[in-house]
Amino acid sequence: MSDSIPELAVAYSQAWAKHDPDAIVALHTEDAVFHLHNVLEPWVGREAIRGAAAGLFADQPDLDFELVRVYMGDDHFVSEYVMTGTRDGKSFACDGTDVFTIRDGLVARKDSYIDWITYQKQTGIDVSSVTESA
Repeated sequence: MSDSIPELAVAYSQAWAKHDPDAIVALHTEDAVFHLHNVLEPWVGREAIRGAAAGLFADQPDLDFELVRVYMGDDHFVSEYVMTGTRDGKSFACDGTDVFTIRDGLVARKDSYIDWITYQKQTGIDVSSVTESA
């Protein structure tokens, strides 16, 4: 496993923690895919991913991810976390897992699996509208 994957994982986490869509997409390949499973179709390409991230931060301005554990491989890493924040005045905390495929030292694909049932119960928001503004 290359040392660059752990470094990429840290930089990626920091970009999300800072709510910085430009820093996030700088760590993606031009043709990257970001898929929030069970919500909408995947976003493809840096501009689409930038818009998705900006929309998530606008909808949930205190969005945060508390890392639980990370698994590293030769061309991927997986992170487990608790996603917290506030949406429309209602707090939420739910589990999530991201699977990252790495190509040429950048994120080529990010598949996110969120506990949308818990999210919906805590916020009262239909999960199909989670990223409509993204």
